[in-house]
Amino acid sequence: MTPARTLWALVVLSSALRLLWAGAIGPGNDEAYHYLYAVHPAWSYYDHPPMMALVAWLGMRLCGGSASILALRLGFVLLFAGSTLVMARLTRRHYGPWAGVMAAFVLNLSAYHTAAVGAFALPDGPLLFFWLLTLDQFSAALERSESIRPWVWVGVSWGCALLSKYHAVFLPAGAFLYMLASPPARSWLRRPGPYLAVAVGICVFSPVLIWNATHGWASFAFQAERATGELRFRPDSLLGAVGGAAAYLFPWIWLFLIVTLYRRGRGWIAGTAREADKMLLCQSIFPLATFLAVSCVRPVLPHWILVAYLGIMPMLGDHWATRREVQPARMRRRLRTLTALTILPAMVYATWYQTGLFQKGAGLIPVVDASDDPTAEMYGWDQVAEELRRRGLTDIPGAFLFTSKWYQSGHLAFALQNSVPVLCYNATAPHGFAQWSDPEQWVGHDGILLSFNHSSTEPDAYDRWFERIEPIGTFAVKRAGATIRTVRIFRCVRQTQPFPFGEDPSVAAEMQIATVERMTGAGPAR
Repeated sequence: MTPARTLWALVVLSSALRLLWAGAIGPGNDEAYHYLYAVHPAWSYYDHPPMMALVAWLGMRLCGGSASILALRLGFVLLFAGSTLVMARLTRRHYGPWAGVMAAFVLNLSAYHTAAVGAFALPDGPLLFFWLLTLDQFSAALERSESIRPWVWVGVSWGCALLSKYHAVFLPAGAFLYMLASPPARSWLRRPGPYLAVAVGICVFSPVLIWNATHGWASFAFQAERATGELRFRPDSLLGAVGGAAAYLFPWIWLFLIVTLYRRGRGWIAGTAREADKMLLCQSIFPLATFLAVSCVRPVLPHWILVAYLGIMPMLGDHWATRREVQPARMRRRLRTLTALTILPAMVYATWYQTGLFQKGAGLIPVVDASDDPTAEMYGWDQVAEELRRRGLTDIPGAFLFTSKWYQSGHLAFALQNSVPVLCYNATAPHGFAQWSDPEQWVGHDGILLSFNHSSTEPDAYDRWFERIEPIGTFAVKRAGATIRTVRIFRCVRQTQPFPFGEDPSVAAEMQIATVERMTGAGPAR
């Protein structure tokens, strides 16, 4: 097969498998919450910029307005197909057509990219596409030294990457590092093209700037807080960042990438590296060094650092293409083995989700308690919605539903298809729920409180906002006959004052005191 046919076969087959995967399991905590982004269109959001909401909305439009889990994820599956093609084009531009095919394979064989970024409603999906597109357009602009027009497309691509996730700030930083470090590229610092690209990118990103300026810089403050911490060396956090990245990519893919980074970096030091190697290394080294430095003082989420490995994938694709020429049969066996190592865990996970395969009391291999089961958080929210409907709690005029955690409220809203107002009453971490409704509008209305697994702060923490709180009942969410979630329901009669979202620091302390009193028996029990 030609490189082009092989690439398209990869795109079609992997997309078909990813659609099956996307429809096989329920939404994660983030995804259910992200569904509400599409329901509440805005220039930006508390957690992330708006591109993810647009992709989710387009996917649901393609499904006729359906809000099924497959419809929610469809746009992200299609976008990852585009990311595969852009990865191939970026790599082909520098290393040749078969290198492009191999780099596309690497992207599809890395766990987090193929299973999460390529199928779930996460901001990393559009970030991946526009990150790669920015690198591709940047490469094209460097090739066309006589024209300034390609730099406009660099800026547009980068602006769209910023609209996807703030990690895109590393792209111009890596480009600047490359221009400083490579004598042939240094002349670009005296030309208008790169500065035009930055200006265009900021213009594309300006809706997020305006939204933040009118919302107290809430999103920037939230993300900045996650990346700062006490200046104290944390070796456990550093090891977690390295090990987490290895686990998220699959250890074998991570090892291939690290070896490639070492070899190409050594080539640069020895003076044998190509300009493409230098450019891609700079795009990897800067975010890699930044997140490793942050992890020295506080934990970082494993997927944050993964953008640093995207620039290494084309170089690994180049290496694999060379190996294919020398040992074609061995390279085919390697790709088949790595493909199996990617598909089999997904099949096991989907089976686990559907049947409780490893759950104690239900599974064939009962080794995990329901409280520790990573698939349990996704499962059974349709049962919660059905029970609420059966009890008539979704038909009470003027009533709203609420929980104390943003992700529980997100799951509830998605399961009910946003047919009933769902709020999150949390004084310090309501996330987007603080912007999606006016606190004043719920005064005088009844609230239906859902409390989960007897470990939350409800219901006593909400006494001061309602005339009284009455227990309605308790039920269990089951999978294969075993309980994975206990739900307590309370009717909170007539809200008397607006619930403050982060306006009164004493509220959180009072809620914690109420929780301790209830758990120790010092306060009233319900």
